[in-house]
Amino acid sequence: MHAKLPMRVTLAVFGCVLAAVPASASDSGSRGGGTSSPSMSTPDFDAATEYRDGIESLKAQKFADAKKSFARVLEVAPADANTNFLAGMADAGLNDLKSAAKHYEKAVKADGKLIAAQQELGVTYAKLGDKAKAQAALDRLNKLNADCAGTCKDAANIKEAIDAVQAALAQPGQAMLQTNPPLLFASAKAGDAAYLEAVGLINQHRYDDAIAALQRARTSFGAHPDILTYLGFANRKLHHYDVAEGYYRQALTADPTHLGATEYYGELMVERGNLTGAKAMLAKLDKWCTFGCAQADELRRWIDERGQPAS
Repeated sequence: MHAKLPMRVTLAVFGCVLAAVPASASDSGSRGGGTSSPSMSTPDFDAATEYRDGIESLKAQKFADAKKSFARVLEVAPADANTNFLAGMADAGLNDLKSAAKHYEKAVKADGKLIAAQQELGVTYAKLGDKAKAQAALDRLNKLNADCAGTCKDAANIKEAIDAVQAALAQPGQAMLQTNPPLLFASAKAGDAAYLEAVGLINQHRYDDAIAALQRARTSFGAHPDILTYLGFANRKLHHYDVAEGYYRQALTADPTHLGATEYYGELMVERGNLTGAKAMLAKLDKWCTFGCAQADELRRWIDERGQPAS
């Protein structure tokens, strides 16, 4: 089975047109992403644009601007670990440590292996005078370090984070927050490469590896609907239905008329026996696709094959 790239995304005028990926008639494949790399996708997608703007504002130490950008992204993806971490960095730059801690807490809850967030959470607790919570953050880092045993790719980062939190606990008044976390250097080029790698991995049915690549792309583009839709697709193939639904919902919050997310959400509904919901998704596609489209045809086929033809 091969992934199919959707037809939703507009290419940049001088962009490099990517070769279409062959499709399979027996599997809808993955039309959730774009016909181009995320950095070349529709420029009117606010969440992805705001995410990149927020990163640039952080680099320039324009913390108020960064805070506004990340707040808009969080309206689309409130539980996104990367965005919450960067929003915390913006708050820290504005010396609003209580707000920063709340964002770091959300980042750690969403991704316990986001080392930079674990570090900044511990340091921030120490600066706020909450030694118990700072120690708890340090304990989590020590647990990650023990699990890593010096052999994982994050070994050096974990050790650095432990040292930072220990120093903050010893001298909270002199604790320094990070000024150049790795996420600030997540380039659009690297994000595009990870995104295209994910498409290839989905074609090979290597869904776990595809998810890892998509998460790398996400550090560059935030709540981009194509990336979120692919994350939904890959998780759905692994039967992680609740996770998949969450990603589809986020994609449709970012872009309410995203054809791929609408189709795949409908297919998920079919798989879960919700034919009424699936037909509602099909009705939306039929409304948007005046002259028909592959997404509507495929979802209609899914519904028909369940023995209840769509009207």
